[in-house]
Amino acid sequence: MDFILPIEKYSKPHRYKYLALYHALREAIHEGTLPEGTRLPSSRELAGMYGMSRGSVSQAYDMLHAEGYIRSVLGSGTYVSHTVPRLAEQPRAGAAIELSAWGRAVAESLREDQAGSSREGMISFCDAGPSLEQFPLAEWKSAIAAAVREELNASLALGDAAGDIELREAIAAHLRRSRGIAADAEQICLFNGSMQALMLLTQLLLGQGQPAVLENPCYTGISRAVAACGGTAVAAPVDGDGIVPRDWDARLLFVTPGRQFPTGAVLSPARRRELLAWAARRNAVIIEDDYDSEFRFAGRPLEPLKALDREDRVVYVGSFSKTMFASLRIGYAVLPPSLTLPAIRAKALYEPVSPARLEQRALARFMRRGEYARHLRRMRRYYGEKQEGFRAMMQEHAGRLFELQPSQAGMHVYAHWRGTVEDYELFRAVAAQGGVQFRDASIYHLAPGAPAACFCFAHLNREQILEGIKRMADVWKVISSGGK
Repeated sequence: MDFILPIEKYSKPHRYKYLALYHALREAIHEGTLPEGTRLPSSRELAGMYGMSRGSVSQAYDMLHAEGYIRSVLGSGTYVSHTVPRLAEQPRAGAAIELSAWGRAVAESLREDQAGSSREGMISFCDAGPSLEQFPLAEWKSAIAAAVREELNASLALGDAAGDIELREAIAAHLRRSRGIAADAEQICLFNGSMQALMLLTQLLLGQGQPAVLENPCYTGISRAVAACGGTAVAAPVDGDGIVPRDWDARLLFVTPGRQFPTGAVLSPARRRELLAWAARRNAVIIEDDYDSEFRFAGRPLEPLKALDREDRVVYVGSFSKTMFASLRIGYAVLPPSLTLPAIRAKALYEPVSPARLEQRALARFMRRGEYARHLRRMRRYYGEKQEGFRAMMQEHAGRLFELQPSQAGMHVYAHWRGTVEDYELFRAVAAQGGVQFRDASIYHLAPGAPAACFCFAHLNREQILEGIKRMADVWKVISSGGK
């Protein structure tokens, strides 16, 4: 039996071995090293481990038993008591660990995201991931079962950092068919969600102090990645046609052309061409984050930048966490040939073997059988109807408060506040007290901007959406009437 006690710590202060053993056992119980219910060695075993007599061990056990620390079970042994008396908690002054420059940058870059409250009765328009109401659970279970039954040996094989080749082939086929991207499986690397891909690519492409162009506002994960790598964020303004191109003195650009995050604007064809021309002039790389444009339910679908890329300057990043379910942490990147091997080798430093191989195999099967494409078609209709209902209810009950921005895709709506900054802050605070929350869009801005909010609707049903909007309207009535 492996059994380690801090007995040396008490050997010098205490002349007798039984006292040293008593204090060592007592400390281990208080520290939780020996939790309640732990079976202790017999007196013979413990005496042999620490070179003392059985009498000394028995004496230590008797003292602990008398104080309620241990109990004896006839024919079974000695156990840490279920009613261990606890000493008062003492604050522990841990060592001040000095971080590296990268560690400090990571710690300083973190900003607390606003999450929905778990308070009972709260209606939260904060992001809670995709709806599971319409998810084809039976088909997904079938794909998982088939992967277990037929491909378990392959799934358990080590593989490589790039991920399961069958899933990469299925993704390549899907992108060629639905996005117009001429991707090969060898160019695709799988990640634990798109954020891992964004972070690792930033580490590969951005040096200390170097500029990177970011949309303003933009996804916080991107701004964090740039800050963590010691880069300098160059804020590029966004309007109704997406990012406004400039001749930036930089060699890295992050962009969300399919549906700008968070505003929902679609990058115009002319601006897409301008960005590619800029990248060619500056010998730059564009990272295209196509986070949820799969859910385009109106308007003409536009080709991703990657589909227009003729010089292999665009990295296309996608994810299944929004199209499937949030806990399915599978993302991917379509890499230019010159970046493929460096990216896979960099990922191998963190993960020599790609994780979740069984889920990767199941997803490959799910896609090959056409279930993924059918699921997307269903969800486009579902989210389209849900967004239309949300807009109509907001217009009817809270149209004076927010100006909703046009959007033909996705699972959230971006809205400008129509009033003052002071009124917005008051409204947001009182609304939370009144049982409704939404995401303050200021966390996405690289510089202070006009008050705005993001309303995520995918996870809520129609009744919850209506109730949340009515609560906001009621809150404003109270505020505008001076609290009367």
